[in-house]
Amino acid sequence: MKTVALPGYERNLKNYIAALRAMDLAPAVTLDPAEAAACDGLLLPGGGDIDPVRFGQRDAGSRDIDPALDQAQLAILDSFVRAGKPVLGICRGHQVINVYFGGDLVQDLPTAEDHMAHDHADSVHPAAVRPGTLLYRLYGPAPAVNSAHHQGLGRLGAGLLASAEAPDGVNEAVEHVSLPILGVQFHPERMAFAHARPDTADGRRIFDWFREQM
Repeated sequence: MKTVALPGYERNLKNYIAALRAMDLAPAVTLDPAEAAACDGLLLPGGGDIDPVRFGQRDAGSRDIDPALDQAQLAILDSFVRAGKPVLGICRGHQVINVYFGGDLVQDLPTAEDHMAHDHADSVHPAAVRPGTLLYRLYGPAPAVNSAHHQGLGRLGAGLLASAEAPDGVNEAVEHVSLPILGVQFHPERMAFAHARPDTADGRRIFDWFREQM
């Protein structure tokens, strides 16, 4: 069975673990770069905000900053990039990918209320997908996706292609032009398997792609 590094705190990773197991992938919850490097794939999960010093900014609305988690996730991502192994970034993980490649973030979106969860329920909106991209092959031009975030991508990192955006222009997905790396701002693990919902696209297609890269 293929193993997937899941760098984070197990108490926050229930849905990611369930999604990987539903795909017959073995999650390895670890913040140890050496342990993670032995895995076949990397899933960077959602969570709190990245320390803005990582992308050259002062704190301007970031929340739940955890510098030790930033350091571990970026180090693990670096090992996977160097090895050419597949990476899937979700929400915070999407942002970690952008920061790693030299991009930055908007720390508190002007339209954050349209993207945040309300009453413990994700927002839902369409995403406009760029033709010819991986995400277009998976979902076509305008899938509905969920949303639960207040930050977004600003300047794109080197080698990243913007493949989808929300109606207000907020980036919803990036893919690397030459490496098996996909980042999505939405939460496919909450759009698939036991959490599949009729008002969004099927998140399983992203996990299918991820497993096929290993």
